[in-house]
Amino acid sequence: MENLKDKVAVVFAASGEIAGAVARSFSQHGAKVYVTARNQDAIKALAQEIKANGGRAEAVKVDALNESEIDNFLKKVVTDNGKLDVVFNGIAVDYSEMGGRPAATEATLEQFMAPMNKIVGSQFLTSRVAAKYMMQSRSEGTILLLTAAASRSKIPNLSGFSAAAAAVEGMTRVMAAEWGGEGIKVTCICSGAIMETKRISGWIESASKQYGIPVEQLVAQYKAFDILKTSPTLKQLGETAAFLASDTGIAFNSHIVDVDCGKLNVL
Repeated sequence: MENLKDKVAVVFAASGEIAGAVARSFSQHGAKVYVTARNQDAIKALAQEIKANGGRAEAVKVDALNESEIDNFLKKVVTDNGKLDVVFNGIAVDYSEMGGRPAATEATLEQFMAPMNKIVGSQFLTSRVAAKYMMQSRSEGTILLLTAAASRSKIPNLSGFSAAAAAVEGMTRVMAAEWGGEGIKVTCICSGAIMETKRISGWIESASKQYGIPVEQLVAQYKAFDILKTSPTLKQLGETAAFLASDTGIAFNSHIVDVDCGKLNVL
């Protein structure tokens, strides 16, 4: 099924595993996809993979925290295509940027603000610039943001990250209200831990070393909250993004859509 046939989609931070999965799904559903990131080698490889599988993709080096680069890039996308239908930003923060997982009493203000500056800052910039060009081109497109279940979980030593995740969700609702009159849809995907990603496996290994708990025990503790005794996959998240960006997905405008197969410990 080609839910996004002839749509023009942009994926920021496409060097990441989640954004890469979303880009692949957009392409498989018929969209022309622009994949961007600072890591040019990674996005070139992704674009080549998409084209090898029969899709349409272009790789462009863009820093998703640089407003001038974002603006110039999206302006060119609209100039070349006459519209901008879908934008997804999959930016994330590494634990090293937060100083690991320090307790709130030990974290510096810089460590606390790192997720705010990077995640919330980038989502704000890409969304506002995309909305501007969607308005100018009358695209009535879809802006998809990404957050994490930490926004509504009680996980120690993640005060900055949890605050940033909650902030992205609040920003989603405000932007949807502001831009809905222009026909622009704004929705946020809230991802549970996708066990196949390097980020989650890295977090588990880091926590195992910090607390002296076996990796297997940490995985079992997390999975104990699975309602269906299963976890989401990258492909499922990508397919969810494609659905939300489709004409049918308009029903979820302004919503925070959980992609976690159901969790007992998430509000």
